[in-house]
Amino acid sequence: MGDSFSGFSPESLAFFESLAANNNKVWLEEHRDDFEQYLMEPLKSLVSDLSGAMLTIDPELVTIPAVDKTISRIYRDTRFSRNKSPYKTCLWITFKRRSPEWKSAPCFFFEISADGYRYGMGFYSASRETMDNLRRFIEAKPAEFKKITAAFGRQNTFTLEGDRYKRPLNPALPDDLQLWHSRKNIYFICQRPVDGRIFTRGICDDLREGFGLLKPLYELLWRVRG
Repeated sequence: MGDSFSGFSPESLAFFESLAANNNKVWLEEHRDDFEQYLMEPLKSLVSDLSGAMLTIDPELVTIPAVDKTISRIYRDTRFSRNKSPYKTCLWITFKRRSPEWKSAPCFFFEISADGYRYGMGFYSASRETMDNLRRFIEAKPAEFKKITAAFGRQNTFTLEGDRYKRPLNPALPDDLQLWHSRKNIYFICQRPVDGRIFTRGICDDLREGFGLLKPLYELLWRVRG
């Protein structure tokens, strides 16, 4: 396991603020060295230091510390957006399996911006088939489902998120299962404002511990994925 990540810096967050105010190619090229020093290098180090723990969770996860492997591009796709700003004012890392359909596959993520950071696990956009499979699992094996999700219910780091149907699809289920059963999409997220952890190696420890906590849920999502 590596030991190179020492935290982000105030300059990391300041870069996002300045980019938001100067979102153009000329400014970015003039500050390319700052981008590499304050964002890309810490992100690469973070991926490297987490790689051992992530491969323990799932040996099929991609852990290469590079853009388009685990690190997002800074360039925005503006083709279908009203916002034509060319650059993102946040960056993220994802640990996912190689798949052309990555949006409908569960993955682990960490995102940083000038306002704070967030991390967790889940689907970018779960397929209808996957969510139907999850509902069938809940209905057919409620005791097993509760056993898998028990640890999640005892923690206070992550919240369960994802759009829900307005009405229960199975009104006979108890409230604790309705919370899961009614989802159109599902992910687990921890959102934090800028704090001291982001400037230390502690954030790496938080991610390692948090992702480990989510492992049973990650395995469940792969189990029901359509």
